[in-house]
Amino acid sequence: MKLFIDTANIEHIRIAAKWGCISGATTNPSLIAKEGRKLEDVVKEISDLIDGPISAEVAEASANEMVEQAKELAKIHRNIVIKLPMTIDGIEACAELTKLGIKTNVTLVFSVHQALMACEAGATYISPFMGRVDDAGDSGAELIEKIMTMINNYGYETQVIAASIRNLSHVEQAALAGADIATIPFAVLEKMVKHPLTDAGLKIFKDAAKK
Repeated sequence: MKLFIDTANIEHIRIAAKWGCISGATTNPSLIAKEGRKLEDVVKEISDLIDGPISAEVAEASANEMVEQAKELAKIHRNIVIKLPMTIDGIEACAELTKLGIKTNVTLVFSVHQALMACEAGATYISPFMGRVDDAGDSGAELIEKIMTMINNYGYETQVIAASIRNLSHVEQAALAGADIATIPFAVLEKMVKHPLTDAGLKIFKDAAKK
């Protein structure tokens, strides 16, 4: 499972990029708003740091308007992936962008039938939201498993990005469910290398070295 970083904070991306295990990045309007910057500027900076897919979300509008927004964003860098909402217009825009050779990421996916629509429209990626599914009383991990089964049944090339990841348990669940990618906040990525037994072992080695 590939690891993407889910943030618009350039400093966090700069740090994570040095680790050598981050394969891409995702952003959304909420993350961009937190930084108080323009989407185009943030995406350009990310493309200088991460050599992999970078999802940039268009504003929800008509299919034609989203396609036009997407064409401009795609000019920023060859790694730009256009993030589209899971709506009728979003699916229509996805199909048109696919014809144009522009990569897409259909976001806010909460069911297998939504995922199926996105796959049929040629989506490069789909983003099921694990945390929000859990919030609604269902299982985000089970949703990932079902979508992966559907994709494998029919041989779709669409890749699944496990999104709305809030903790280490979500990362583990996404990996065991077979997600192609997990897009993870910086704070959770930092925790992935930590374990109490690792800390205890390092202390033992350090103490032994002193002796």
